[in-house]
Amino acid sequence: MARWDEILSLPVQNPPTLEFSANDLVWSKIEGWRDNIDRLALIPFDRVADFVRGESANKDCPTRFHVEARRRRPTEASYKQKVDGILEYILYWCSFGPDDHRKGGIVRPSRTTYVPKKKNAGRPNTKRGCTCHFIVKRLIAEPSVALIIYNQDKHVDKKGLPCHGPQDKKAEGTRAMYAPYISDELRLRVLSLLYVGVSVETIMQRHNESVERQGGPCNRDDLLTHRYVRRQERSIRRSTYELDTDDAVSISMWVESHHNHVFFYEDFNNSDPFTLGIQTEWQLQQMIQFGNRGLLASDSRFGTNKLKYPVHSLVVFNSEKKVIPVAWIITPRFATADAHKWMRALYNRVRTKDPTWKLAGFIVDDPLTDIHTIRDVFECSVLISFWRVRHAWHKNLVKRCSETEMRVQMSRRLGDVVDDISSGHGTLDLFEVFIEDFVDGSDFMDYFKAVWYPRIGIWTAALKALPLASLETCAAMELYHNQLKVRLLSEKDPGVYQRADWLVDKLGTKVHSYFWLDEYSEKDDFVRYWKDEWATGLTAWRRALNVPDVDVVMEGRCAKVNDQFDRDKVHVVWNPGSDFAICDCSLAEMGNLCEHVIKVRRICHEKGYRRPSISLLQYNHALIDMLYCPPHDSLIHDHAVSLAVAVNKELDALVDLGSSHFTVDPILKQAAETRAVQNSA
Repeated sequence: MARWDEILSLPVQNPPTLEFSANDLVWSKIEGWRDNIDRLALIPFDRVADFVRGESANKDCPTRFHVEARRRRPTEASYKQKVDGILEYILYWCSFGPDDHRKGGIVRPSRTTYVPKKKNAGRPNTKRGCTCHFIVKRLIAEPSVALIIYNQDKHVDKKGLPCHGPQDKKAEGTRAMYAPYISDELRLRVLSLLYVGVSVETIMQRHNESVERQGGPCNRDDLLTHRYVRRQERSIRRSTYELDTDDAVSISMWVESHHNHVFFYEDFNNSDPFTLGIQTEWQLQQMIQFGNRGLLASDSRFGTNKLKYPVHSLVVFNSEKKVIPVAWIITPRFATADAHKWMRALYNRVRTKDPTWKLAGFIVDDPLTDIHTIRDVFECSVLISFWRVRHAWHKNLVKRCSETEMRVQMSRRLGDVVDDISSGHGTLDLFEVFIEDFVDGSDFMDYFKAVWYPRIGIWTAALKALPLASLETCAAMELYHNQLKVRLLSEKDPGVYQRADWLVDKLGTKVHSYFWLDEYSEKDDFVRYWKDEWATGLTAWRRALNVPDVDVVMEGRCAKVNDQFDRDKVHVVWNPGSDFAICDCSLAEMGNLCEHVIKVRRICHEKGYRRPSISLLQYNHALIDMLYCPPHDSLIHDHAVSLAVAVNKELDALVDLGSSHFTVDPILKQAAETRAVQNSA
């Protein structure tokens, strides 16, 4: 038992990279059976797949490891708690072995039925007697840990000679020079293009042109074959979402066959509702890359009126401040204590990949969201986004109020009410006054009192308790919501919307493919296949940056902005400078934020026509509170001040964007002076 005591005393290594190889681990040599010395290391069991991928991506000898043998103890079987007990045993072997199909090679007795193919189609030269392999053991004593035994780490045959890769001279000119299979990245690209309707011939044509431009093949991906792409296309064409006539059974079957895409699953029972959390490997990578020290936002209740179960999206923001969905949660109800389970599962999955991952903030769009659970799981601050409410109010104002002047006044009042409540000065009574003052707008008021008045109390409490997300965030979330609507709800037969298995299948295939292609740098090569679902582009905030200042003219209570495509066309923006401004462009009439409203708002703030946005006002108040808070430790206080100044400079650079005009709002000066007086008193 001394051997196992020594093994269990080894540290569990968890490199902070998406994939890692044997070179990233510290190996220990411990005496094994028959006086052999084993080369051992401990890693989290959930990261075995990352180790396999990293070891396969060996630059000196690219390959792929397959499961040669596996033994797994049944979950329902009883067993004793033994130190050397094994829950699972997996033998991974280099795919160029262990058999040797070369001339004079050795084939195991159980493989004597192998018949060499007449043509070198399929996988020629894949079995060359490579002895490289390693063993993974999941111990009863530590089920969360994997013991890796890696004694044969050289890619050589039984004679000790290189048998594949660049070091094997006999492999020159054959596919044994490269890995036996294409990379996961190329496979995902091929599948994504096929799912969105690109033909096999076009994919191969673009691929061959790319290989020719680089002067010929230099890795396994360059050897992509027409046969492989055609086989994938046939598999997609023959697949179906309806695995069983019973929707619940069909979902269970999908989960069984897509373990890598599911981070949480709970079927209906007496106490808990059905919940399914979907996250592909690519989405996990995006969450780690852009979510670390960044923001995670929630788009809840998508498809409430059409789908059997609404979709809850979690998204991050890339370098262009565009949204990337990193997880989809499907469940009949949200904003309850049930969210703690799937949130904890998602957080643990990310932290298993990157132990240093930490979220800076979580943005919610529903006041009923379980804020305490978010703070408990993600250990970050929580903000609230008002974009969904603003969108609904704006859309219905345009639809139900035909008089422009009345519409403008109602929108301005709603904006002022929200600003006053968010800044801490207003109460629920402001909405009562709003309803009384605009009783003439009966059509909109009937809608407002029926739909929103019962929720106003909850929203008022949320706006007072949580910081308000910026308009740039709202523009990004609005674009994502519209993209998801076009890409998901585009079926000719609306009856499929009542099938949960259809929803799961489409999210994991077509919808995922469209968002993956949004980040694909060479997607313009397939422009002839673009449909409405391909539509992407910049957010309204980013489009506003492309509008020159000279194209904006302030005229009294409105502003005029020249159209960037039709120079003879001018858009009128009422309530300039407000987040609730009204524009006469087609995009704004559907309730969306447009670049004209955002551009006018920026100019009004730069020239001091309007006070800073509520989100910036709340940020300044937070800085003032921190600076005037009596410090318990002078060193901590100095560090906080320096950090706040650094963050303030970065925000100024982002907000100013090269403009030398910046007017300090007297309200902020007064707030700072007031806090100073209170602190001195």
